[in-house]
Amino acid sequence: MNPSCNLFIVGPTGAGKTSIGRRLAAHYGLPFVDLDQEIERHCGVPVSTVFEIEGEAGFRQRESQLLDECSRRDGVLLATGGGAVLDPANRRHLAERGYVVWLQATIEQQLERLARDTKRPLLAGEDRRGKLDAMRETRAPLYREIADLTVSGEHENVAAATERCIALIDTHWNRTQAA
Repeated sequence: MNPSCNLFIVGPTGAGKTSIGRRLAAHYGLPFVDLDQEIERHCGVPVSTVFEIEGEAGFRQRESQLLDECSRRDGVLLATGGGAVLDPANRRHLAERGYVVWLQATIEQQLERLARDTKRPLLAGEDRRGKLDAMRETRAPLYREIADLTVSGEHENVAAATERCIALIDTHWNRTQAA
């Protein structure tokens, strides 16, 4: 168990980090921070534009800077982007500064949930399944490395998934008070 006043949500794109994260934040009385939305707020443009102008390397640099800043806060629920775990410093910050919940999703769930999504630069073009498989291959061991709690993906609505997460988190999270 990782005692902390912070709750961090990691997992693949389409796992529900933002939608479930918002509900968890409300349940636990924590401010909700979505890392991709923070990047957009700081840059004044969508993530896809950051990718277009600066490439993935530029985006990842901004992501790391904001993850460091946001994870230093006390008493926050932070939903990361799916690739935030690629940077070893990000993984260290997440593991050291909060209780990390890994929301899992199957490739089929991701394809279904992202079927109409055109805003994710890493999924642009053909062969989404292949791209998601490649991301899973690289990222799953990194999520596993830092996860304090793993929540398997189920075919259920957001409300039911949130309730299942709450039951698991309540059983395992040693929540401390914010400093």
